[in-house]
Amino acid sequence: MDSKSDSKNLSAESWLRYADELGLAPFYLERPVQMGAFIAAPAAPIIAAAHESAIWQAPADDRAASSSLPALVAAVPKRVVETSSVAQKSAASQIFVPQVAAQSLFEERIENDSLDRIRQDITPTCTRCKLHKARKQIVFGVGNPEAQLVFVGEGPGRDEDEQGEPFVGRAGQLLTQMIGAMGLRRQDVYICNVVKCRPPENRLPEKDEIAICSPFLARQLAVINPKVICCLGACSAQTLLNTNQGISRFRGEWFDYRGSKLIATYHPAYLLRNPAAKAEVWKDLQKVMAVLGLHPPKKTKP
Repeated sequence: MDSKSDSKNLSAESWLRYADELGLAPFYLERPVQMGAFIAAPAAPIIAAAHESAIWQAPADDRAASSSLPALVAAVPKRVVETSSVAQKSAASQIFVPQVAAQSLFEERIENDSLDRIRQDITPTCTRCKLHKARKQIVFGVGNPEAQLVFVGEGPGRDEDEQGEPFVGRAGQLLTQMIGAMGLRRQDVYICNVVKCRPPENRLPEKDEIAICSPFLARQLAVINPKVICCLGACSAQTLLNTNQGISRFRGEWFDYRGSKLIATYHPAYLLRNPAAKAEVWKDLQKVMAVLGLHPPKKTKP
């Protein structure tokens, strides 16, 4: 079995475990063939071939997507299906199209969900993945629960693990400065990570850890329902866009994430190592400011 198959199986197992915890397993068992069909269906290359300059936007109603997608695939002429993979390869070098995952029952909104409920569902003693072995505490998220802007990083570092709050170390201090330059305060936005426990030696979260923890991130974003999501670094952007493309392929571009506008930029930790990239990040933040109608604070004369 190749690595892609292993990853799909691992992701499916993680969703099953997560659904079982929420008491949704019986609903999943009623439509296993549908979900498998969505994963295997050649809808993405067909859409890419027909709309080379467009970006796939997932329908707001997951159930509508479930019923319409098979019909869409069936209605596509055979010639288009056969040539779609060739067209996709030729277009790949010109435009980035995120491979958005098929919607599933577990991704539908949970009625009366809240940040407090999500925190309780994770529990302070979570042992779902191996990250629990070395962590000191869960780093859930912080900020305005009704924020128009959410920053998403990859995972907590040493300082975050000690204090239980995301982005409080050197990278966090730089993020605070970035937020201030936009005319906002930390308490005006919401800040969280893909995984809630510190990876050893501050390494990147691994695929199995992301697969297990990212459903909680999806729930956080659904509850907050921000106008803009700013992904800090490749890990968070790749997770939410479901792609393995490098961040340089899509940094500074706008995407749709379940009704929110999503943009990716470099992680503050990267800027500490590469200060020259700050100019590019400022351009990205200015795009966010334009969408939110923000203006940088006026500098006071000394």
